[in-house]
Amino acid sequence: MMNRFYRLFLLAAAFAGAQAASAQITIDEVNAREEHISFKDELKSIDVQTEYFNLARYKAERAAIRKQRNYLEFGGGLQGTLTSYNDPWIRVSGGDNSIALVATLNLRHIFRKNLFSIETKFNAKLGYNRMKVETTRKDADGNDYTDSEGIWFKNQDEFVIWINPSFAMSKNWSYGSTIQFRSQFVNGYVSRTEQRREHLKSKFMTPGYLDISFGVTYRSPNPKFPININLSPLAMSGTFAESDWIRRQQLDGEGNQIKPAYPYGIEDPDKTSKYEGGSSIEINFDRTFGKTGYLRYRTTIFSFYGWITDIGQRNKFHKYSEYVDAWNTWNAGDRNIKSKPRLPIHPTVRWDNTLDIRATKYLATSISFQLYYNRAQNVDVQTRTLLSVGLSYTFKNKPNP
Repeated sequence: MMNRFYRLFLLAAAFAGAQAASAQITIDEVNAREEHISFKDELKSIDVQTEYFNLARYKAERAAIRKQRNYLEFGGGLQGTLTSYNDPWIRVSGGDNSIALVATLNLRHIFRKNLFSIETKFNAKLGYNRMKVETTRKDADGNDYTDSEGIWFKNQDEFVIWINPSFAMSKNWSYGSTIQFRSQFVNGYVSRTEQRREHLKSKFMTPGYLDISFGVTYRSPNPKFPININLSPLAMSGTFAESDWIRRQQLDGEGNQIKPAYPYGIEDPDKTSKYEGGSSIEINFDRTFGKTGYLRYRTTIFSFYGWITDIGQRNKFHKYSEYVDAWNTWNAGDRNIKSKPRLPIHPTVRWDNTLDIRATKYLATSISFQLYYNRAQNVDVQTRTLLSVGLSYTFKNKPNP
């Protein structure tokens, strides 16, 4: 009886525990109501302007870049001498009143950017002197009389434009071209007392010289020996004589017209220019001595040899004796320019030297010497020397490059 009761009790307790465990894991379903929620930006926006560009700083940076890339040298001078005597001095001791003036202008500019550079130079000289000369005149009755008057006469006249664009291959070597043009400003005459149209010997572009070359350039890295050497295997040289009067009109010692003498190597009077092809070499040296630059020496040697034109030249004689015989035969005949005998083309040489001695910032002495050889114009060597003292000034935006 007790066992049956105990079994019923255990069964009831197990049933009650099962009901309690089931209640613990039951999950009720929840139905939530949907609502629309919107967000609002209640922050205030403030416009802030900040000036990042500074004009003054930009200009300063650009100026520094320009100064780094550009080198500018500008110089000019006026030299001269004056000699004056009064009449009593001249009557007792003699003498001659004279004035000599020479104006010079020099400009040099170098621009560099990366491997490219271009150098431009412009040099000009123009000088006159005035002296009294004795001239013979005729009075109203046709009688000759001697008159003394002061006459201006040109003693210096030349300008040179030199341009050298190049690309650097290494620290000291570059390749590029060189363009050089030379001529004069005003008319040149035979002498001080012969300054009429029939005595005209030269003028602007008569003569004019143009040299163009392509090659390599070596620049010495030693500042104490600043030498530049330009070697041009291919070069062209042109000579111009634009004045028809000078090409055709020539006078002898008595003022009579003679046949043209082929001025400046242009043999055909119907042509205003001639061109030759060949090779050239140019050597430049420019050094200033002393901290104050009291001494400066500049020299340029330029030589051109027209071997390309010489190869194709007709009527050419290598022996001078044969050339003289052919010349005499040609000169006695019709003088046809196409059959004129010719000698082989000779190299041309031009050597310019300038020595500046600066006493003060504005006072300097200048000595220049020029040598020129061009067999097509003159079989002899031409030289010129000039010594002048006067005012001079040079501006540089930075030390020598």
